[in-house]
Amino acid sequence: MLLNSLQSLFTDVSLETIQNWFIYNPKQPLLFNSALFLGLFIIFYFIYILSRKTHYFRITYVVLFSLFFYYKCSGIYFWLLVFSSVVDYSLSRLIYAEVVQFYRRFYLILSLTINLGMLAYFKYTNFFIDNFNGLFSGSLAFEDIFLPIGISFYTFQTLSYTIDVYRKELEPTKSFMDFLFFVSFFPQLVAGPIVRASDFIPQIYEKLRLTKEDFNKALFLIIGGLLKKAVISDFISTNFVDRVFDAPNSYTAFENLMASYGYAIQIYCDFSGYSDMAIGLALLMGFKLPPNFRTPYQSGSITEFWRRWHISLSSWLRDYLYISMGGNRKGNLRTYFNLFMTMFLGGLWHGASWKFVFWGVLHGMALVVEKFFGQFIKLPKNAFIRIIQVFLTFHFVVFCWLFFRAKDFATAFQIAENITKIQFNLEQWQTIVLGYQNVFLLLLIGFIWHFLPQSVTDFKERIFGKLPFWAKAIVLGFVFWIVYATASAGTQPFIYFQF
Repeated sequence: MLLNSLQSLFTDVSLETIQNWFIYNPKQPLLFNSALFLGLFIIFYFIYILSRKTHYFRITYVVLFSLFFYYKCSGIYFWLLVFSSVVDYSLSRLIYAEVVQFYRRFYLILSLTINLGMLAYFKYTNFFIDNFNGLFSGSLAFEDIFLPIGISFYTFQTLSYTIDVYRKELEPTKSFMDFLFFVSFFPQLVAGPIVRASDFIPQIYEKLRLTKEDFNKALFLIIGGLLKKAVISDFISTNFVDRVFDAPNSYTAFENLMASYGYAIQIYCDFSGYSDMAIGLALLMGFKLPPNFRTPYQSGSITEFWRRWHISLSSWLRDYLYISMGGNRKGNLRTYFNLFMTMFLGGLWHGASWKFVFWGVLHGMALVVEKFFGQFIKLPKNAFIRIIQVFLTFHFVVFCWLFFRAKDFATAFQIAENITKIQFNLEQWQTIVLGYQNVFLLLLIGFIWHFLPQSVTDFKERIFGKLPFWAKAIVLGFVFWIVYATASAGTQPFIYFQF
């Protein structure tokens, strides 16, 4: 089967196929888990390593490849990224050089207005139109607006740079090309992690070094990310979760419950898998990005969950939104309000829909409740209490995910209602599990993987690091074959998951 897969990859190549490699296709954006990206990255990386002792050529080379990568993701809208970079680079230099506070604040507000204005136009225009029509019985037509991939991420990234310069916590980059390198760096461009300028920019000027330990860790992260994103997440989504969420009343209460659990592990494997690949690719290039997911479902509270889930986003919201609103410096009531509003806006950031806002509101309310009762209640620290806390936190998070995933409020509440009707029926459950044996196997693997102690993960990484290079190459090739076979299998069972 592997030989047939490889043969099909090479025999299908034609002049038209080669041209399509370099032309934007909205139906096939360039993704890390695609064969095209693997081929392009190998060629890119070979030249990158040869240019490791240069600075200007290497920086320019990476910027050009990053812009090409973003073009393959969003087409002509890659110019928006360039425009945003020009704006924030120029305004940041003005802020840094200006001594009059009024003008410094003016330049900052101008940067915020331009960046958030672009984000609002592309992401929220139709959301505003829909709400205006609903509130005032209006008849405004929806706009045909394309949402550029990753605009939320690079907007937050450029804003953090401008704000840090304004706060005098960061000096501007030495050149525009260095700044564009920071903004467009392709490993984390479209899905994070959101990189802080203070953490990333100093690395641009350091000598490129790639230790054996970094190389091993990079491959380990890429392999794990591929398995999580392209095998577990995508397969569970296509073959089970999407079906149940599209028509929950067509499925049993048990299937509704398992789809809810399935989405919890699907979205974790999707987000964390892509982040792991991004961190691994960056590490191969000599750049260290911060961790973005740390087994969040092992959290014993919602506060802890947000310290483990999408860490780069939650820390951004804390440092640039929560603290800017006053944080916990203005009394308890203001602290609760700031927590709530941070999650309210964080929910809106995720998507232009009241579902996402409601999801953020639920998390905001939970944070406020924990903050309030945490003043009076101190639970004893033991394994039993911890298990109860993790169990309750996990199921609250799963409940909130219903509103994040469902197409509308009615569907989310319908799934929740269906789950309440569940009855113990071992024979029916066995039939369902056997009918979705591949899905449930991957579901089980996903949860076991997630709840493994960190010591086990570290042990696996050490064992992988001790393998000879040829063995690592075989493992990586085998994983790509699994990814390819999974994608080719579609909704049909594939051989290596048949037991």
